[in-house]
Amino acid sequence: MNWISNYVRPTINSIFSRREVPENLWTKCDECGTMLFHRELADNLNVCPSCSHHMHITPRARFKAMFDGGVFAEVTVPEPLPDPLQFRDQKKYTDRIKDARRTTSEKEAMLVVEGEMGRTPVVAAAQDFSFMAGSMGMYVGNAIIAAAERAVELGRPLILFSAAGGARMQEGILSLMQMPRTTVAVEMLKEAGLPYIVVLTHPTTGGVTASYAMLGDIQIAEPGALICFAGPRVIEQTIREKLPEGFQRAEYLLDHGMLDRVTPRGQLTDELVRILRMLMGLPPAVAGDLPAPETAKAPPVPDAPAAEAATDSAPPKSTPAPKAK
Repeated sequence: MNWISNYVRPTINSIFSRREVPENLWTKCDECGTMLFHRELADNLNVCPSCSHHMHITPRARFKAMFDGGVFAEVTVPEPLPDPLQFRDQKKYTDRIKDARRTTSEKEAMLVVEGEMGRTPVVAAAQDFSFMAGSMGMYVGNAIIAAAERAVELGRPLILFSAAGGARMQEGILSLMQMPRTTVAVEMLKEAGLPYIVVLTHPTTGGVTASYAMLGDIQIAEPGALICFAGPRVIEQTIREKLPEGFQRAEYLLDHGMLDRVTPRGQLTDELVRILRMLMGLPPAVAGDLPAPETAKAPPVPDAPAAEAATDSAPPKSTPAPKAK
C-alpha cells in the first residue's frame, strides 16, 4: 500500500489541485522579446531593463513615482455632456466610455493633479493612452483648462504629459474645438509668466500634436516616442517614397530642432525639477536632508554665586598641631 499512498494519491491530488499561474505576472517586451516579471518592470517605471524600451505607463503610476512621497491631490475637472452627438458605430459611444472606465478604473483620458516634486510645487496633467487611445475630447479640453486655471491661481508651473492618437471621432467637430480652447489655456500661463513644460510620450499624434503638445516653453520627449501629425504609413502612401529610418521618432525630431531634450523616464523627474527651479528663479533643489550633528553632553557647570556660597559655608580646615620635640 505504500506505493499507493506515497505516489498515486499525491499525483492525483496534484492534478486536481493544480493552480494556474496568472497570465498578468509576466510582460513581454515589444522591442527585444524579453519576458519581464511585473514587479521588476514596475520598479523600473515600465522600462525594459534589457533594451531600455519605454513601455506604456498609466498617469497614476507616473505621478506616484514622480511626486515627493508619491503624494498628490487630484484637481476637479468639469464634466461635459456624455454623448452630445448620439454617436454610434459598431457600439454606442456611451458603451465605449463604460468599457474604458471598467478597464482602466479611470474617469476619462486625462488626469490632473497638484503636488510637489523635489519640494517644487507644480500642477501636472497626463493623458492615459489605454483610455480610448488617449483621444482628445471635450473632457480632455476641460482638463487642460482646469489645470491651467489652477496653475495660475496657485502661481505654479504646469507640466503636461501627452499620449494620444488624436481627436476623438465620436465627438466630431466638438473634439476639434478643443484645439483652440487648449491654446487659449496655454496663453493664460504665458501671460501669468508661469512655465509650461510638455513631455511627449509614445505616441503623440494628430490634433494633440497640432495644439497643446507642441506649445511648451520646453519640449521634452521620452526615448523612441512617435511624435507626428500624420503617421509614417500615411506619408509614405502619399508621397510614394521610402522614409528615412527613425522618421518622426523622438531622436529624429531632436536632431531636426523640434525638441529640446530626449530624456529617459528614470531621469525625467530630476531634470524637470532642475529646469523648473531655474525658470522660477528658485535656488537649486535639495537632494536630501542630513540629520543634525549629535553634540556630546558636557557635565553641568554650577553657577558662580552658588559655588561661592558653597565655599563660604564650608567649615574651615583645621591646622595640625606641631609635633613635640
